Amino acid sequence: MGSNDDGGSACRDVLEKFVRSRYASAMLLAGFVLSASVIALHIGHGPTLPSLLSGFRLSGRRRKRPIRVYMDGCFDMMHYGHCNALRQARALGDELVVGVVSDEEITENKGPPVTAMKERMIMVGAVKWVDEIIPDAPYAINEEFMYKLFNEYRIDYIIHGDDPCLFPDGTDAYAIAKKAGRFKQIKRTEGVSSTDIVGRMLLCVRERTSGDHHTHSSLQRQFSHGHNPRFDDGRSPQGGTRVSHFLPTSQRIVQFSNRKVPGPDARIIYIDGAFDLFHAGHAEILRHARALGDFLLVGIHTDQTVSSSQGAHRPIMNLHERSLSILACRYVDEVIIGAPRVVSKDMITTFNISLVVRGTVAENMDCLMEKSNPYAAPMSMGIFQTIQSPLDITTSTIIKRIVANHEAYQKRNEKKEQSERKYYENKTCVSGD
Repeated sequence: MGSNDDGGSACRDVLEKFVRSRYASAMLLAGFVLSASVIALHIGHGPTLPSLLSGFRLSGRRRKRPIRVYMDGCFDMMHYGHCNALRQARALGDELVVGVVSDEEITENKGPPVTAMKERMIMVGAVKWVDEIIPDAPYAINEEFMYKLFNEYRIDYIIHGDDPCLFPDGTDAYAIAKKAGRFKQIKRTEGVSSTDIVGRMLLCVRERTSGDHHTHSSLQRQFSHGHNPRFDDGRSPQGGTRVSHFLPTSQRIVQFSNRKVPGPDARIIYIDGAFDLFHAGHAEILRHARALGDFLLVGIHTDQTVSSSQGAHRPIMNLHERSLSILACRYVDEVIIGAPRVVSKDMITTFNISLVVRGTVAENMDCLMEKSNPYAAPMSMGIFQTIQSPLDITTSTIIKRIVANHEAYQKRNEKKEQSERKYYENKTCVSGD
């Protein structure tokens, strides 16, 4: 036993000497490198010491924490174009921080917002790709705020679309970030903008006031599909904005989809509607509905169904546009694109629906009293529930705001029209969307 102890002790001695010699060699090498660096700096060759150290710290920091990216905007009348921009931005990092511009700065720079700050915050927060929100962000990023982003909020990259963003003097608003190598560009989503949506509503108002009545097959289809035969060459209607074309693709649906399936014992909640001009009222009722179960299934009515119940001028957004807005919502697990108005027993069985819900605030509150009650089946099965709507907002509320401030929004769109036209004339393909 003693000889074994002596042998083990000798072995440990050898190992300790080896470790000490390796440590001493490493220290000697480190000293040599440092001395060489100091000499190089002294004679004016090589990079500066701060740059060497900062490069080392940046590399270490990147390994320890996620990459944070920043994108800002007004996000007035949130639509699928905003959502797609946020999706692209999120794909460029690990965490997406979003700056929401204040009501005051929007009014000063663009004209009065349609939706107030509180509603816009709700909408941005409901987008599933957003991790953090900065309220009251400046409309134009100045050097002071950019420094705050990089240091206080630990932002690695600032993200913006491929449409130019210029200060009043014509200089690039993101020049500092670009020079620092901390700017990344994404592709603008074709076929929609807040300006375009306001333009659609203003056109509908003009059609009504001029007495030029259209049937569902003409006006509703023209505007919900993003064009008007009178201006189908892409020109703007007089006093309005360019009416753009939405080109739906299967890829976009896949990009927005959660790709989730409910478990065998999941409590599936179903809610349906038009969800036109997706707004804070929609987002909040979906949040409350999702809290009632494990999986939220949303039925989106067809354009024809919406028109038959709400009039020929509805919906403002077509079925594919409305579907993308719902798919982008963090509270939604799956959607039925073109859901039937009547919730049948067969449909309930097919999707294994546990509970059908409806809010207290909706465009057509009389449907429950109709002879052809669309919720008769879930009611008879005892799986229907009316839930209190958190906000008293409907699509009609948004349209009324536009109509009430018609002249201001008309001027706002005219002001924006020039930059919109310039973008489409000079746009180039941006890959990676």
